[in-house]
Amino acid sequence: MDVTAATPAPPPAAARPAPTAVGADFETFLRMMTAQLQNQDPLNPIDSADYAVQLATFSGVEQQAKTNQLLEAMRAEFGLMGMAQMAGWVGREARAAAPVLVDGAPVALAPKPAAGADRAVLAVYDAAGTLVAREGIPVSDAAVDWLPVDATGAPLARGVYAVRLESYAGEQLLATAEVEAYARIDEVRGGASGTTLVLAGGVEVPASAVTALRG
Repeated sequence: MDVTAATPAPPPAAARPAPTAVGADFETFLRMMTAQLQNQDPLNPIDSADYAVQLATFSGVEQQAKTNQLLEAMRAEFGLMGMAQMAGWVGREARAAAPVLVDGAPVALAPKPAAGADRAVLAVYDAAGTLVAREGIPVSDAAVDWLPVDATGAPLARGVYAVRLESYAGEQLLATAEVEAYARIDEVRGGASGTTLVLAGGVEVPASAVTALRG
């Protein structure tokens, strides 16, 4: 009995890599142009100048897309460079207008009373927005080591508080502004909106909001 050897199946063709967006668009454009040539009216063929315009237009769009991709890659690289440079900030103290972590120790504040003020008051609010303390301070730009206590002198519970400065001229309130404070930098994060610093207590501020660095 004759036995016919089974012909081995040919090895599968290597999978073609998926085309990039620009490459896929170019292939689509070529298919459309080929179909346009095949289906044109023989008695009224399309002017070759029109093809030249189409090719030039697509070439311009293709180059712009590649340029955009290159710029995006460069922006990502620059962002990584910025992160590497700012890694040395971790563990230091940044000054920014942001909520502060209260944990029993004095908090270094940098108040800026409004021009013309003759009285300055710190107003402290808890996470729920409740006023928990008010304290008069000198009308000065000098740094203040604020001891976090309430109106009775009892220490404030550990947590994150918003500290605002009320500037008065006599009894007239001139302005209310969030007070800048120093806080330890625990983490530096990158993102689409830029570099963010994570301060003690989980408070997040953009790097651009930092006005001083120490430690």
